[in-house]
Amino acid sequence: MLSRLYIIATVVLFSCSEPSEVSNKSMSDSTNLNTSLSTSEQELASRNIIAPDAKIVPHTTEIHGKSIHDDYFWMRLSDEQKSASTPDDQTQDVLDYLNAENKYKESALEHTKEFQNKLYDEIVGRIVKDDESVPVFYRGYWYYSRFEKGKEYAFHCRKKDTMKGEEEILLDEPALAKGHSYFAVGGSSVSPNNDLLVYGIDTVSRRQYTLRVKNLATGVMFEDVIPETTGGAVWANDNKTFFYTKKDPVTLRSYRIYKHILGTNVSDDEVVYEETDDTFNVGVGKSKSERFIMIGSHSTLSSETRYIDANNPDSEWTVISPREEDHEYHVSHYGDYFYIQTNADAKNFKLVKTSIKTPSRENWEDVIPHRDNVLFEGTEIFEKYLVIEERKDGLTAIRIKSWDGAEDYYLEFNDPAYMTYVGTNPDFKATKLRFGYTSLTTPHTTFEHDFSDKSRTLLKQQKVLGGDFDPANYISERIMVEARDGAKVPVSIVYRKGIKLDGSNPLLLYAYGSYGYSIDPGFSTTRLSLLDRGFIFAMAHIRGGSEMGRHWYEDGKLFKKMNTFNDFIDCGKHLVTNNYTSPDHLYAMGGSAGGLLLGAVMNLEPELFNGIVAAVPFVDVINTMLDESIPLTTGEFDEWGNPKNPDYFDYIMSYSPYDNVAELKYPHTLITTGYWDSQVQYWEPAKWIAKLRDKKQGDHLILMHCNMETGHGGASGRFARFKETAMEYAFLFMLEGIEK
Repeated sequence: MLSRLYIIATVVLFSCSEPSEVSNKSMSDSTNLNTSLSTSEQELASRNIIAPDAKIVPHTTEIHGKSIHDDYFWMRLSDEQKSASTPDDQTQDVLDYLNAENKYKESALEHTKEFQNKLYDEIVGRIVKDDESVPVFYRGYWYYSRFEKGKEYAFHCRKKDTMKGEEEILLDEPALAKGHSYFAVGGSSVSPNNDLLVYGIDTVSRRQYTLRVKNLATGVMFEDVIPETTGGAVWANDNKTFFYTKKDPVTLRSYRIYKHILGTNVSDDEVVYEETDDTFNVGVGKSKSERFIMIGSHSTLSSETRYIDANNPDSEWTVISPREEDHEYHVSHYGDYFYIQTNADAKNFKLVKTSIKTPSRENWEDVIPHRDNVLFEGTEIFEKYLVIEERKDGLTAIRIKSWDGAEDYYLEFNDPAYMTYVGTNPDFKATKLRFGYTSLTTPHTTFEHDFSDKSRTLLKQQKVLGGDFDPANYISERIMVEARDGAKVPVSIVYRKGIKLDGSNPLLLYAYGSYGYSIDPGFSTTRLSLLDRGFIFAMAHIRGGSEMGRHWYEDGKLFKKMNTFNDFIDCGKHLVTNNYTSPDHLYAMGGSAGGLLLGAVMNLEPELFNGIVAAVPFVDVINTMLDESIPLTTGEFDEWGNPKNPDYFDYIMSYSPYDNVAELKYPHTLITTGYWDSQVQYWEPAKWIAKLRDKKQGDHLILMHCNMETGHGGASGRFARFKETAMEYAFLFMLEGIEK
C-alpha cells in the first residue's frame, strides 16, 4: 500500500580521513557554539536577512459544530494550477512565497556552503562510481545493473547462459534521462519468451508512470504507450498480453486493472477489474511458478485476491477469499496448493494452505501456526524448500524448512542490532537462497546459502571508499527503554569507539512509527559523516511500527496514536538521563509520517531537542484527512481515523501538528519538501512553517527547503539526492559549532 513513507537512505559507501581517531575536537566545538555561525533569527536580522512573512487570508471550515481557522489555506494549488504554462494570481503568490523561503534558507546557510560542498564530496566519495549489482539468474539469462563513472543513472543489462557472454543493454537510463530534471524507472518486466520488455517512466516525480514496450531482439520501441500507471506490468504466458494498473488522475489511487494486447489501440484496452471502494488500492502480479496472474485489492486492514490461469488471459477471475473487515492475506502458489499468509484468528499472521481447486477460507489448513511472540512476515517458495521471514523481539530472522519435513532451522547472526532479508530469488528450481544482511556497523552484504550443505558464500559486500574503514572502530548497542505506560521500546545505537558518555555528545534520534512499517538497523555510509564528527546515532523502534509484533502497530494507531509520540519522547529522555546526550545536544530526524511524529513531539516537548530535521512532513492531518480528493486520504482512514466521525476528529485534533502550534519555544527546525510531492503535498510544510513563525517564542532558526523540481523521494539520480543530505547535516553541524 502506498503510504506517507520516508526512510533515511542507507545504501551509499564510506570514506574517513582519520578512521582511528575519535573526533574530540568536534565534540569540544559542539559544547561552545561558534558565534560566527548564524544560529538565530536575531543574528540574521542584524545582517538584514529577514524571514518571510506569509500573507494571511482567513479561512474557516465548519464541522461538528466547531470552527477550524486556517490563515494559510490559500497555499493549496490544484495540479492544473501547478501545470499551467502561465500562473494565475494564486499560483504566483504561492511560488513567490516558496521562493522567498528558499532564498531565506540559502541566506541563513550561506556560511555553510563550502562545508556543504565538502560534505557532499565526502559522501559521494565513498560510493563506487562504476559499481555493479550481483547478477541474478532467470530463464537462461543473468540480469544485473551497473553504473559508469560520471553518470547519475544505471544501465540495466543481461547476459545469456554465463556472465562471460555478450552484454545486452535492456535499459539505458542515462540516455532516457537526458533533458529531464527528474527521471525514474518504475517496474520492468521481461516477457516469458525473453524477447520483450515493458517498463514505466516518471519524469515529473508524481509517481505516475508511462508504460513503454521494447523489442529486445531488434531494439525497436512499440507504438503502445500507456500513461498514468503505477509503473509496472505483468505478462501473460502468450507473450503478447499484459496487465497493468491505472491510477485515478486526481487522487492517484490505483483503482483499475487493464488488459492490453500488443499492437492494439490503448484506448481499446479492457478494464478487467475496477476497485470501487475508495479505501482500497489494487495491483496485479504473477505467482513465482508463473502459473497464475493475481489481482490484489488492499486497504490498511483488509485484502482480497483473485486469479486467472496465466496461460488463458481471457478467462474469468476467481476470488480466493472475499474481503472481510480486519482480514489480511497474501497468496503464493506451490504444486497443487495455494499457500496463504493470513491474520485470520492470528494477530501475528500464520501460514495456511488450500487446494487450488477449493481455495475458499473454509478449506484452509494450518502449515505454520500462529505464535504470540513471533511476527510472520513473508515467504519465498522454492522447489524443495520453503523460506520464511519472521520477526522476534524486534529483530528479523530467516527460517528454512524442507517440504519433506526433514529440515527446519534458522540462519544465525551475531550483531546486537541488525537487519536480514530474503533477496531476489526468481528461479523456482534454485538450490541456493540469495539473502541480504547489514547492521549498524556492517556494510550491506549479499550472501548465498546452499540448501544442500548449509554453507554460506559471500557474493558482495558494499565497498567503503576513500579511507580505512574498519567496523571495529564503531560500537553498536541495543537497549530497551521503558515508556511511561510500561512498554519496553527497543533503541538501536551506534557511535565512534572512544566517545565518553558524559552527556556532552550530540545525538541524532530517528524514528518513523506508522503504517506498521518496521525501521531496521542497517548500515549507512552517509551516516559516517555524523559519527566521525562525534555524533551518536540512535534509532527508536516506537509503537506504530511492527518491530515487536502486530500489537506494536495496533498500539500506535487510531485512538492509540499518542503512544507513538510518547515513546519517542521517552526514548529521548532516557538517552539524556543515561548521559548519551543532553537537551542542548539532542536532535531528531524523521520524514513523511515520521515528520508528523516530530511535529507532534515539538508541540508536546518543545525544549527536549535543540534541533529538528523534518523531511516532507505530514503535519496538516485534519485538513488532509477531510479532503478525499487528496492522494492517499481515503486509503488511510484505518490508520488515522476519518475526522468526519466526531470522535476521530477530536482525537486527531489533539495531536495534529499544524493545528496545535502554540506560543512555545520551538527547537531549531529545518523542513524539506518537494513542489511535486504526491504523498505529502508541499502546502502542508509550507503552511506549517508560516504558522510556526507566527507563534514561536525566542529566535531559534526555522528554515524550509522546497525542491521545485521533485516530489516525495527528493532528487532523482544516484548522487544529486546527497546535496540535500549535505545541507541537512550542515544544519546540524552549524548548531553544534562544527565547521569542518
